[in-house]
Amino acid sequence: MSLQTLLCPNDLGGGENTTRLARMFARFISVGYLVYLAILLPSIFMLAPLMSWWWTPVAVALVFGTGLLPGALSFRSDPKPMRVCSGIAAVMFLVVAASWPLAWNGPHIGADDGVWLAFFPGVASIAAVIAWPTILVFGHLVIGCVVVQVINYVARGETEVAMLAPEIMFAIMFCTLFVGGGLMAMRTGRLLDSTTETTHAAAAVAAAGHARTVERERFDALIHDSVMSTFLIASRGQPQDIVGAMATTALAELDNIRTEAVPDQHFSGTQAITHLRATSVEADDKALFRVTEGPEQEVADLPAEVVRTMGSALSEALRNSRLHAGPNTTRTVDVNVTETGLGVVVADDGRGFDPDSVAPHRLGVAVSILGRLRNLPGGTAHVDSRPGAGTRVYLGWDAR
Repeated sequence: MSLQTLLCPNDLGGGENTTRLARMFARFISVGYLVYLAILLPSIFMLAPLMSWWWTPVAVALVFGTGLLPGALSFRSDPKPMRVCSGIAAVMFLVVAASWPLAWNGPHIGADDGVWLAFFPGVASIAAVIAWPTILVFGHLVIGCVVVQVINYVARGETEVAMLAPEIMFAIMFCTLFVGGGLMAMRTGRLLDSTTETTHAAAAVAAAGHARTVERERFDALIHDSVMSTFLIASRGQPQDIVGAMATTALAELDNIRTEAVPDQHFSGTQAITHLRATSVEADDKALFRVTEGPEQEVADLPAEVVRTMGSALSEALRNSRLHAGPNTTRTVDVNVTETGLGVVVADDGRGFDPDSVAPHRLGVAVSILGRLRNLPGGTAHVDSRPGAGTRVYLGWDAR
């Protein structure tokens, strides 16, 4: 077993909150040692003539020197040296206390006086909080309080033995208030780290699930928009050139699943309208495409995802109209591009339908049109239709 394992057997974890609390305690401990050194200097000098010549300088160096190290090391990025030195400070206090009988020469001190070690056993136990598990910390606390009170009893000489037990109990209870608070604070830090880790893991799982859902909807829309539409057009005996063009487009979209890399770019107003116009012509070259309001050159840039999503929904709306609106139907596409948004209205004067009567498994409206826009931040979409009154599909996006 390594020295580091002996002095710091408790791995408190590398969590941000636990480490932050450990650094705060290390600085608090070092300040406490420094304050006690200043306060106890008269007592240290008073006791020095009663001890062997070597004990006082060695004891002061070991106790207070190691006590100041955790605070100094708390400013390092790696917390392990800080924790190891906290364990060393805790151990050194007990070592120095245990060596006291070897150096004691007497005579006895007054009943109102005390050995300077007996004034701060709790500070050494708080140092152990940073490095050790709870059971060892309380073991250190009890041993330290018992040893220093026994030292006080021996050094006073004439004190009644009946007073020893109350002194020990009072010291343990008094120090337990601070040591217990430190242990609870460290436990809170570990619980907060655990909760944060669990929350991050749950968020990652939720994000992965959302990503799978979005990808599934994307495939559903692709299958419906391209593959099923191509099969349906072919089954209805449409001209070969139309079927061939749709089949080519469907195959290209399927192939792009593995290779596409949508760049993080923007469309100008002119580019956005050009893209939507091309999409409209590809879906229905007979639809009337109109641009209303807003000079194109004054339009702010539009995110590529917005323009492509609007184009896909526009294309699906036109295909739906071609398939379901009936013959001799007039279709129009009105596009309105503003400084902060984009709006598209796809309208026909066909047979119309009742949107509430659409079966849940029909993906054309729910996924390919409404779902696409509603999953787009800032996007809105709704369908206005009734039997015999035509259909209007509203698509919108607003950066605000």
